[in-house]
Formats: sequence, C-alpha cells, structure tokens
Amino acid sequence: MSYYKKLEQHARKLSRLDHLSAICGWDQAAMMPSGGAEARSEAMAELAVISHELSTAPYLEEWFASAEKENLTDEQRVSLAALKRQWMMHNILPAELVEQKSLLGSQCEHAWRTQRPANDWEGFKKNLEPVVELARQEAAIRSKATGLSLYDALLDLYEPGMTTEVLDRIFADVKTWLPQLIQDVQNKQQAESIEPLTSTFPIEQQKALSLNVMKLLNFDFDHGRLDISTHPFCGGVPTDVRITTRYDEADFTSALMGVIHETGHARYEQGLPKQWRDLPVGQARSMGIHESQSLFFEMQLSRNVDFAQQLAPLAQQTFGRGSDTALTAENINAINTRVKPGYIRVDADEVTYPAHVILRYEIERDLIERKIEVTDIPVIWDEKMQAYLGIDTKGNFKDGCMQDIHWTDGSFGYFPSYTLGAMYAAQFMAAMKQTVDVKSAITSGDLSPVFAWLEANVWSKGCTLSTDELVKQATGETLNPKYFQAHLNSRYL
Repeated sequence: MSYYKKLEQHARKLSRLDHLSAICGWDQAAMMPSGGAEARSEAMAELAVISHELSTAPYLEEWFASAEKENLTDEQRVSLAALKRQWMMHNILPAELVEQKSLLGSQCEHAWRTQRPANDWEGFKKNLEPVVELARQEAAIRSKATGLSLYDALLDLYEPGMTTEVLDRIFADVKTWLPQLIQDVQNKQQAESIEPLTSTFPIEQQKALSLNVMKLLNFDFDHGRLDISTHPFCGGVPTDVRITTRYDEADFTSALMGVIHETGHARYEQGLPKQWRDLPVGQARSMGIHESQSLFFEMQLSRNVDFAQQLAPLAQQTFGRGSDTALTAENINAINTRVKPGYIRVDADEVTYPAHVILRYEIERDLIERKIEVTDIPVIWDEKMQAYLGIDTKGNFKDGCMQDIHWTDGSFGYFPSYTLGAMYAAQFMAAMKQTVDVKSAITSGDLSPVFAWLEANVWSKGCTLSTDELVKQATGETLNPKYFQAHLNSRYL
C-alpha cells in the first residue's frame, strides 16, 4: 500500500473519532441531563487525547515524507497538502494542553448555561480566566511554529490566509460608514409602519413552520434533524447534520431566522464533495465561507420581500391565523428588515450585526495579545457597545459579554468569520445574479437554480481551493467588501 493511501486510512480513522465527538457535543448541548456534565466532560477530554495522539503519531512524519515522493494525481497532491496541514496543526500542541483545553472548555460551557441566566459574571469570570490562559498558551505555541502573530495564529485555524492587518483595514473602513448608515436607515424606517405580532406562537407550531421552511430550502432530513438548545448552532457531520434553535412564544421570526441561518450551514455540509468524505480536502474551506452560506440563506434569501411571499401563507396556515394582518408578506418583510440596535448578536439585523462582530474581534484580539485581561471585558464591552450602537450594558452581563458560547471553549479567532461571511455572501449573490434569475426562483418556490449555483461554485469545492481562489473562481475577484456595502444601501436606503 502506498504511503498516501496509508495517510488516507489514518485520516478516516480520525474523522470517525471526530464524528463521535461532534454527536456527543450536540447531545451535551441539546439532550444531556445536567447531572451528566462532569462525566461527559471527562469522556470528551479522553476522546480528544486519543484523537490528538493519533494525529501526532511519530510515524506520520515519515509517511508524509515518503508520500510526497510518490507518483500522485493532481487531486491526490491537493489532498496530501490538506492532510499535511491538518497534521501540522495537530502536531503543534502538546497532549496535556489539548486535554486541559477540552476539560476546562466543557466545564466552562456547562457552567455558563446556568451562570448566564443568573447574570453571574463573577462566577463565569473564574471559569473563563483559565480558558483564556490556555488559549494564550496555544497562541504562543502556534505563533512560534508558524511565524504568525499571537492572534493570527488562532485566526489561522478558522480563516487560513486571513490576518489582523487585513481585518483591521476592512473593519476600520466599515466603521467609517456603518454608524451613519444605521442612523439613516432608522430615520427612513420611522415613517414605515409595522403591525406588531400579537398573542403567542406555540413552540410546536413554530417547529412545524421551521420544518416546512427547511423543506423549502431543500434540507436533507435523511441526513439531519432539528432540535432545541440554549444557543443555536449547526453540529454533527455531513451525513448526520444536527441543527438547533431556541423559541420565543412572543416572536416566531426569531427562531425561524435562526433555523434558516443554521440550514445554510447544514446545506453546505450536506453538499460537500462525497468523494472526499472523511478527508481534510473534503471539509469546509473556512469558517468565513461557512458563514457566507448561512448568511446567504438568512440575509440574502430570507430577509427579502420575495421570500416573504413564500413565508406568509406558510405562517398563516401553521398558526391558523389566515386573517392576521401581522402575518402578511409585506409586514413579515418589514419585521425581518427592521433596523434597531439591540443587545443580542444572534438577534441583530444585518445592518447592525457587523458592529457586534467588530466589538468581539477587537476584545478577543487584545485579550490574546495580553493587552487586556478577562476582568476588563465588561467595561470595554460597554464602552464599545455605546460607541458603536449607542447601547448601555453596565451590569447587564447576560445580555452583554456573557451572551456568546464561543469563548467558553476557547474558540478565539472565530468571530471575524461572521462579518467576512456576510461580505462573501453579498459578493456571491452579485455574481449569481449575472447568470441566475434569483427573483423568479424565489417567487416560484423552486430554489433549485440558486442551490445549483452554490453547489457548483462553493459546496462541491470543499477544501480543494484556497479561500481567495474559491471566491475568485466563483465571482471573478477576491473578497471585495464594497459588495456588502452596496447590498445594504440597496436594500435599506
């Protein structure tokens, strides 16, 4: 057997361990009783160690050296490069740090689920501080091995090729026009009436509506499911995608938009190249591209007056409220495109959303680079929320710096992907409209032309191209944030 084939077999073994870890993680968030937390944390930490030991096995270095000398196809060469990157990423960290990161992350995340509703910043801080310290240690190790800055070394895990230099430039530009845009849109919308949602929307009916919309979006229910969790997410594996949402009986649109967002993630996973399943080359390109798919579904498609024409009859029928004027297409669209600065990132409209991301990016960048400490977060959070969105968060930790799950398990470097994703999504839509009649596809209820374009240009590529190459092949140029600005101006002004 060739050394490349040995490496493929090894990667598939690791992929199956990752499969188990992903499903255990979903269960921990959606189904596990609270009493199982300690044992589950220990089990997942043990699984992480086993996976890490396999990923860093001493013989792999020889296998890679030998495989690089073999007569491989171009596709195998691309696959080998992805395998080697994954191996190098794993090989950087010592096993004890991996175990501690998994254990402390699981404990911090589980405690957060009760500490956040209790607004218990002091309790959460004690759990977060060791997680941050481990993240700093990881950043230092990765920085030394890659030559990247501390924060860039973590950013590289989610956005290969992206740097703080580029992000700082992009976000600095956004901050020059976003505050005025937010104000202009609010001024414009003051004259636009919205009929508020009334009464309650039972959770079972909301779930039924969500499932019907997922069908409209061609979600494959033979390879996925919908559940409830504290924080909406898309987990599992491409053959078994688990998405979750949270319901508010006073407002069905919140959960529905969350479901549509996560369905975008799920369709990307379900559309990844099957011939590369269980290999790194068959995985998602980056988290920014992943977010581009969820935000394409949520922002580009569903917060659109044409899509509201599909949603309205489904909502009226599901809730048995055919005469409810709040459930007309026009009113649903007005609700879904209302711009109002708020506390919660996942509930934010697409105009104010970038401010939430920039705030988090700036805090976590400075945290990893030891310019600030965990104890400083609430004050800095409040200062930035007031500066960017005019919102006071003093003393309101649960709706402020405790609202996200990402930092609980040490996922620093992830947040920029959200706004990068929005920018990629706008650019993909602009390119798609050159060859696809998107409006007709939406109004007909047959979105297959839209999904065919995404499958051909994004999903099927997996990790065979760099982010820049993928975006350039799909749109004719690398990331250009001006498409995002143009999209917001066009839709809202």
